[in-house]
Amino acid sequence: MIGKFVKYYKPHRFLFVMDLIVAFSMAGIDLLFPMFSRTFINDLIPNKQMDLIILYSAIVLGLYILKIAFNYFVGYWGHVLGSRIEFDMRRDLFTHMQKLEFSFFDNNKTGQLMNRLTGDLNEVTELAHHGPEDLFISTVMLIGSFFLLFNINWALTLIVFFFVFLTIVFSVRMRKSMMKTFRNVRTKQADINAQLESSLSGIRLSKSFANESFEIEKFHVTNDAHLHSKKDAFKAIAYYTSGNSFFIDMMTLSSMVAGGIFVYMDYINYGDLVAFLLFIAFFTKPIRALIQLTQQFQSGMAGFERFLEVMAVQPVIKDAPDAIPLENIVGDIEFKNVRFAYEKDSQVVLDHFNLKIPAGKTMALVGPSGVGKTTITQLIPRFYDVNEGQVTIDNQDVSKITLSTLRGQIGIVQQDVFLFYGTIKDNIAYGRPGASNEEIIEAAKKANIHNFILSLDEGYDALVGERGVKLSGGQKQRIAIARVFLKNPPILILDEATSALDNENELAIQKSIDVLAKGRTTLIIAHRLSTIKNADEILVMTDQGIAERGSHEELLRIDGLYNKLYHAQFKGYIPDESRD
Repeated sequence: MIGKFVKYYKPHRFLFVMDLIVAFSMAGIDLLFPMFSRTFINDLIPNKQMDLIILYSAIVLGLYILKIAFNYFVGYWGHVLGSRIEFDMRRDLFTHMQKLEFSFFDNNKTGQLMNRLTGDLNEVTELAHHGPEDLFISTVMLIGSFFLLFNINWALTLIVFFFVFLTIVFSVRMRKSMMKTFRNVRTKQADINAQLESSLSGIRLSKSFANESFEIEKFHVTNDAHLHSKKDAFKAIAYYTSGNSFFIDMMTLSSMVAGGIFVYMDYINYGDLVAFLLFIAFFTKPIRALIQLTQQFQSGMAGFERFLEVMAVQPVIKDAPDAIPLENIVGDIEFKNVRFAYEKDSQVVLDHFNLKIPAGKTMALVGPSGVGKTTITQLIPRFYDVNEGQVTIDNQDVSKITLSTLRGQIGIVQQDVFLFYGTIKDNIAYGRPGASNEEIIEAAKKANIHNFILSLDEGYDALVGERGVKLSGGQKQRIAIARVFLKNPPILILDEATSALDNENELAIQKSIDVLAKGRTTLIIAHRLSTIKNADEILVMTDQGIAERGSHEELLRIDGLYNKLYHAQFKGYIPDESRD
């Protein structure tokens, strides 16, 4: 894990090396001051060498002025280094998430993933900056102090370093418990973010059911668990810091008592004792820094460990080594003996399923929920991979086609339209980033949304709100259709694109869809059978597979399931066997 952490320093090695050089220089200045003090007391003052006193004082003043610049460099550029490493990690993590398939997001809460991108990496930033720097400075100070102290008085030095040894042993013994508590804090922090994301996203639903108190109680449970995890972490920190502080205090006390005894016994002079005690004062600073670093290391590594957990998840759906781009397609789609289940041990959704959709034709799928209609539409762009069989486009297995070109040839309009927070223009342009204003406006006209947009004060620059909350269902659907018009794909998938709309909006949007579908291979899922009457072929699906197929008129002439479904809708009820 350490090796993976260190590799993030490589792109910034110049700044990293400069930071260490400056930190080393600061440590050197701190080590020089006690030696100057020793010389002052033992030599310069007794011999009344005023010229050297002034010279040495000027040198120390100059070094301290230089230390101001060093402190600024470490304070600013050291934190910039940590932030750049955090930037790189967040970039890599977000990029990696973009490669993962739907199943990963099916099994992970959005709030928890957000926490790995933000909260976890914030802790890593502090470790990336302070970790190597504090470790380097402390090591230099400890080693340098040891040799200088040993040169002054070896016996006193061994007494001091005995307590240093005890501090190290105590820190090592506390490391595991601290790591465990910090890991738990990060997990509970992710849980609370997931709860917040869920509750705030569903605030309209909770208010419509007057369930504010229920949401508050749910949040209280998660918040309380987070509080207890923090208490455990603070308890571990308290044990750690109080124990180490005791050893440091004992080191200071023992050096003072032993030093006094040595002066009394003429083993050491006053100048050497003052220098020794000054060294101890400087000496405790790197030890305290190491204590803080250990705490910071456990917290930062807990965050980095969670970062690596996601990075270790390898995408199952990815480009095959011999994948080829899908270009200049005709649009023939075929399912060949396909078998599919969402999870390894879950119910099979499609079993030995075969279907051919000719290029340029419109095919509709109807039937109760759970029979695999949406699954079919998700297998074409490889949102999921088949367990057995093949899905082909123009006789090319979709698993042998590069994902970017495969999905670039497919346009999807769903019932639950997702709009990003931003402007109407931005959301339409998402169909083809980089499109000109004229192309965006033309797409909006084709989707019959242009006049509405112009009626807004900000026009195309009007904000749609969170998930498009400022727009009606019909307006969001038209923006989604405009998005696909702009993309202009040869294959079109419509998944319940009008089922949530009123009759007036449905008719208007249906006209836009008819224009959109013209000349494209189109697959439509619909519960409102009136919207698919013009389809070239309609498939009636059950949990046994395809039960009936044919045009609207052909299926009505058969006294079958489609006939019953169609007439039931216009009579105002839906038979039990066709309910969703």
